[in-house]
Amino acid sequence: MTNLSPNSTSTWRRLQAKWQAAGPRGLLATGWMWFWMRWSGWGYLGKIATVIATWLAPPYYARRCLARYHPQGYIAPGATIYHQLLQLGANIFIGDRTTIFQDRDGGQIILGDRVHLYGDTYIQTGYGGTIEIGNDTQIQPRCQFSGYKAPIKVGSGVQIAPGCAFYPYAHGMEAERPIQQQPLTTKGGIIVEDNVWLGYRVIVLDGVRIGQGAVVGAGSIVTKDIPPGAIAVGAPARVVKMRSAPELSKI
Repeated sequence: MTNLSPNSTSTWRRLQAKWQAAGPRGLLATGWMWFWMRWSGWGYLGKIATVIATWLAPPYYARRCLARYHPQGYIAPGATIYHQLLQLGANIFIGDRTTIFQDRDGGQIILGDRVHLYGDTYIQTGYGGTIEIGNDTQIQPRCQFSGYKAPIKVGSGVQIAPGCAFYPYAHGMEAERPIQQQPLTTKGGIIVEDNVWLGYRVIVLDGVRIGQGAVVGAGSIVTKDIPPGAIAVGAPARVVKMRSAPELSKI
């Protein structure tokens, strides 16, 4: 009897599931996407292959499977990447209209394995800033990471809801200078530890550390450190309770 490798077994099981769920047409679509994604890439021909792969791919979340069909992952044809110091992990997903931008003297951006960036997210670095996002972190649409003056570091397994923003700097407000001439200041970088959950439209400001396993409620503004395992809400965010030990044991 032939011994199948774990990867072969996993692929076969996915094909069986696709056949059972969608029949021959679903299996044909999967084969089409898999074939063309093997040829995808950053070059001109690679981008054409990516476009062809999407012809039979459903939109939005349903395209996550494309990230598995190429070692580099999936970069949507409608994404904009203008960054010389970008490092990509394996099987990443970069959705439609996502922008990754390097401003003058901007530092590196590192995306770990299986990072997902959904549509209309902006990630940029400028003078003094870097951004690092750990493995298996998922960033929902319309988020903004503005890496200037200090680093932004997001751990692994972090769940970031739509509309969140990260600013490791602030604008000066001296009375004798026009607003557009105010210098940027910082209290330090932003650190979001592993397995954190940030709700809808959370804003994280400079000098903040959000501890492992913490949860920050929707619409909160984080101006001070949040301890590990805490649940924080409000503007500014305040700890309202701690997660139970059984919940934290799953992290």
